Amino acid sequence: MYDIGTRKQALVLMGEGRSLNSVSRETGISRAAIRSWQTRIDPLPRMRVSPCVRCRSVPSHPEDTAAYSYLLGLYLGDGCISAHPRSGHYLRIACADAWPGLIDACEAAVQTLNPGKRVYRVQAQGYVSVVGYSAHWPCLFPQHGPGKKHERRILLDSWQQTIVDAHPWEFIRGLVHSDGCRTTNWTEKVIAGERKRYEYPRYFFTNLSSDIRRLYTDTLDKVDVAWKQPNAKNISVARKASVALMDAHVGPKH
Repeated sequence: MYDIGTRKQALVLMGEGRSLNSVSRETGISRAAIRSWQTRIDPLPRMRVSPCVRCRSVPSHPEDTAAYSYLLGLYLGDGCISAHPRSGHYLRIACADAWPGLIDACEAAVQTLNPGKRVYRVQAQGYVSVVGYSAHWPCLFPQHGPGKKHERRILLDSWQQTIVDAHPWEFIRGLVHSDGCRTTNWTEKVIAGERKRYEYPRYFFTNLSSDIRRLYTDTLDKVDVAWKQPNAKNISVARKASVALMDAHVGPKH
């Protein structure tokens, strides 16, 4: 039996972003006991935490799977996870200053996936890092690992693929918002002896990782968007019907 002070102290540690395993090891209290206290004891607001959806005894999906699919795309493109010196992890998504709407959307997604924790912005030269702290970012983004993404394998876990299959456009939008753009291309043709200029919209996606490019193109295939790979790093969407689909579900960054 544990007194109420011991129970609340364990919940304080949980409220600091510690994992269930680490609090259990430090206090000698079983994970099951701590988990039960989270639902049976009415702690202070800062102590009210929910077990991680991935590392609890029965893993489940994040509550807002659409927001997760979008944030997954952002993370694979311009995100990183770094360890806190004491415990926990920081998720950072780099967003160019030129796209304030993207910065707002990124912040909203991080907040949705990490409720109860503050999301903040760190200004750098030409871009903003949207930052969130949690002990469980590696649980939500198992692609985290040492080294650069394009120098190691990037594969989705089956539960992630299920979410992407349910929300393909959110995933595509996250990837395009991180490493893509909508541009206007032009070409010239000679018709009846007269040279004419034609302009047409096109979506480009550029990433050094062949695995991430494949995740992008596999998802484009599922929503019937035609694409081409003009060179080793770029994916192009230029057919009129496919651009119209991208405009309807993704649109230019703003």
